[in-house]
Amino acid sequence: MQESIQIQINLPVPLMVADEFLADPSNYSLWASGLGAGIKSNPQSDWWMADTPLGPVQIRFSSRNRLGIFDHWVKLADGTEVYIPMRLIGNQEGCLLVFTLFRQPGMSDEQYASDKAWVENDLQQLKDCLHVRSSG
Repeated sequence: MQESIQIQINLPVPLMVADEFLADPSNYSLWASGLGAGIKSNPQSDWWMADTPLGPVQIRFSSRNRLGIFDHWVKLADGTEVYIPMRLIGNQEGCLLVFTLFRQPGMSDEQYASDKAWVENDLQQLKDCLHVRSSG
């Protein structure tokens, strides 16, 4: 069983606003730096393409749903597939995003801590992005 941690962030927007934003994979390039600056759809498959800090990757997102499930799978250039569960939960006038980070095989404590910090920064960027969108 892989070690994992859950990283949570409160988002200052109604659940439906965050849901609509996260449901569009092209929005991920606005906040998810780990997925690169430009996520592009691939008309020949349900995998999206991105140039990331780790090189080119393919990304598959969970099907559109109203359950707050935003899981995605990242396939690295070497064929390794990383599963990333994400859940959006209503919390009165805002919502809570829960991101599960799995420790990958062979990952050192330092690498795992670095990944956690990277995700925390990305989730803060998501919060800031949603705050600006809801204010404007």
